[in-house]
Amino acid sequence: MKRLSVAEEYSKRTGLRYTAISDFSGEDFYHTLLNVRFAEAVVNNEDLELSFDGTDDGCGPSFIDESIGNLVYDFTLDVVQTRLHIVSNDMPMWLDMIKEETYPDWENRRIKKDEPKITVEHPAWMRMVNDRLEKEVWISQITSVKDI
Repeated sequence: MKRLSVAEEYSKRTGLRYTAISDFSGEDFYHTLLNVRFAEAVVNNEDLELSFDGTDDGCGPSFIDESIGNLVYDFTLDVVQTRLHIVSNDMPMWLDMIKEETYPDWENRRIKKDEPKITVEHPAWMRMVNDRLEKEVWISQITSVKDI
C-alpha cells in the first residue's frame, strides 16, 4: 500500500476549500498531489493510505471535503472506496463526515454532472472515463471568489 501524508508531503498547516481564498487549500492539495498519487495507485493496482494526521490544525472540514470530493468526482465512489484508506486518528470525526456526507454528496454531483469549481487554472489531471484513466483539463471555467 502506498502512503500519502498531508502533514509530511503537503503542509503542516492546511487552508480552506478554494485556492483563491486560501493557501494550502483542499483544491490545491487535490490538483497538486492527491489526484496524481491516487491515479498512480489505480494504474499500479495498489491502494493508497491518506493520512490527515500530524497537521497543526487537524485539517478543516472544507479542505477535506474539497480534496476527497474531487477524488470521488473524478474516479467514482466505487473506485475511491475500494482503493483509498483514510487515517485520521487526530480528528476521527472526519472519517464519519467523509463516509456520511462527502462520499454520497460528491457521488451524487458526479452522477448529475454538477462539476466541481476551480478558482485558479490547473494543469491537466486524471479522471476515470468508461473505466479508463484519461488526463486533460476537465474544467476550464474559473469561479470568481465573489461567486463562491
